[in-house]
Amino acid sequence: MKIAVIGVGTIGRAIVQSLIHGRYNGEIIATRRRLQKIEDLQGLGVKITSDNSSAVKEADIILLCVKPRDVKAVLSEVNEEVKGKIVVSLVAAISLRYLKRIAPGARFVRAMPNVAVLVQESFTAYCATEDITEEDKENVKGIFSAMGKYLEVEERYMDAITGLSGSAPAYIFTIIEAMMYAGLKVGLPRDLSLFSSAQTVLGSGKLALETNIHSAELKDMVVTPGGVTIEGIYELEDSRIRTAIMRAVEAATQKSQKISAEIEKEQ
Repeated sequence: MKIAVIGVGTIGRAIVQSLIHGRYNGEIIATRRRLQKIEDLQGLGVKITSDNSSAVKEADIILLCVKPRDVKAVLSEVNEEVKGKIVVSLVAAISLRYLKRIAPGARFVRAMPNVAVLVQESFTAYCATEDITEEDKENVKGIFSAMGKYLEVEERYMDAITGLSGSAPAYIFTIIEAMMYAGLKVGLPRDLSLFSSAQTVLGSGKLALETNIHSAELKDMVVTPGGVTIEGIYELEDSRIRTAIMRAVEAATQKSQKISAEIEKEQ
């Protein structure tokens, strides 16, 4: 099936590259106003254009990767061309109801990946309108699988997903950076400190997913009575790191809800 990626910025480009990396067999069309920003994709076999309408007209599946406040203008521009087609919105905070109101003839999937799509390790949560068929879902899953892991959820969870996994790479990068600086403070070379910090985060995540052991139990495997790790845990607890992370997720979730409410009210 032909795919049109509308608005190829950071995430749109990453999705295109993930599809190519996953050896997607269909034609891929990428759009952006400033074509010079995506000219290099032509060398990967991607057709590029600044004409959203022509791209959507050619495609079977449309991936919408624009900013929240640009959704109405872009969908209105291609309203006729999207009729009867699958539109996957990767736009934060925009509800299926709002999308359907602007382009009632399209069948919509709302999805929230994260920046790890750059290395095909994103977690993508998605939900869909009632007119999306099981065949449609299978076609969409083929795209999501090239990006990493995916899971269908109820739409009421999407703002929370945005605040958690959508934003979480920024939280994790902050933690990795802090760990790297901590390594410098205790005398490690910069490269070694960064590599050990990032690899430890990667390995810990894999351990949690593949063993299916509760995170508290995994933590206790490392913490021994009177040992080294308990000293570090004591400092973390004293710094209220759990509360800080919980507040970050809560604030990001509320921001997503606020953006959604404002856009629906204005437009």
